[in-house]
Amino acid sequence: MQSKEKNNIIFVRLYPNEDVNEELINVCKKHNVDTAVVISGIGQLNNAELGYFKGKKDYSLKKYNEPLEILSLTGNICKDKEEYIIHLHAVLGDDKKNALGGHFASGKISITGEIVMIKTEHKAERIFNKKTGLKDLFLE
Repeated sequence: MQSKEKNNIIFVRLYPNEDVNEELINVCKKHNVDTAVVISGIGQLNNAELGYFKGKKDYSLKKYNEPLEILSLTGNICKDKEEYIIHLHAVLGDDKKNALGGHFASGKISITGEIVMIKTEHKAERIFNKKTGLKDLFLE
């Protein structure tokens, strides 16, 4: 992984076999991120896992073993004590130009990954919501 920051904009380059979520956490630690907005992500993944929230305690995950192109990767990252909570959504494309989308659960880089983040000064936290069963975003 490589990353550079200037004026709170962080460019990230990921390499083959690197785990996207693990490396984004490493980037956040390296650049002292409390909250960030992931504004762009492109590249190619292996073993991507996407989810769809159907309702409380009903979160459908599906793993894709074939290489998929990252067409879009957006979301946010919040620090909760010493843990980072990553909430990303992805649109991925297959070799037939079909698009798949949903909550990005996991994936490893196949060829390359290029991600752009904006580091913010907003204070945010995720608090468990009993009604939805999710950790909702709350702004201080």
